Amino acid sequence: MSVFEHLLAVQQAQGAGYLALLDPDKLDRAALVRRAVQCAENGVDALLIGSSLLFSSDLDKAVGQVKEAVDIPVILFPGDADHLSRHADAILFLSLLSGRNPYYLIGAQCRAAPLIKNLQIEPIPTGYLLIASGHTTSAEFMSDTSPIPRENNAIAMAHALAAEYLGMRMVYLEAGSGADMSVPAEMIRDVKGYTTIPLIVGGGIRDVESASEKVEAGADFIVIGTVLEEEDSVELIREFADAIHR
Repeated sequence: MSVFEHLLAVQQAQGAGYLALLDPDKLDRAALVRRAVQCAENGVDALLIGSSLLFSSDLDKAVGQVKEAVDIPVILFPGDADHLSRHADAILFLSLLSGRNPYYLIGAQCRAAPLIKNLQIEPIPTGYLLIASGHTTSAEFMSDTSPIPRENNAIAMAHALAAEYLGMRMVYLEAGSGADMSVPAEMIRDVKGYTTIPLIVGGGIRDVESASEKVEAGADFIVIGTVLEEEDSVELIREFADAIHR
């Protein structure tokens, strides 16, 4: 079974999938592996590992150590074409459709594709949509793009449908790491009702009530990141699992 098929099976069995995003720039190696194990043991369905900048020079080794320590899929969430590891089970093969910067629409993808093939990492083509969140996020700044206005559901719907028609397997509505405001439930509901491919929602989800709200609105996968890095709490990891799984 491919990682993508595994994710679909998890979502269908549990109502929604729980993805934990761990940033190797924010956690030292021991903390990264420890947090990964805590996630795997407390309801997280798959790990995302990635960073907008990536100061770490040994991502490959870090991913390898995480992979050795857990038995759930380890998926790369890259900030650029060279954010790769041979040890990863899969990679979100992102195209930043909300922006108009050609490098993040197709340039980085052309650089990364041969490397991904050579490393034999499973690609999961994903339409990546940045949603305005109250301040400029790292993803916005680094990509030199403007986010979709959070009050304009129609623009988000059109971009998500374009992702589907382009053959992408998933759509990711992203408010950004440490966002002031998460993706609105109304936008999630409208995008989900307008498309048929799985919908990932992340950024600014800091409490279980917000996570539950996103699932109720139609999110197929919820990404929890910053709060799990800031709070070393097994109980919190489990509380999010209980809120996301149905």
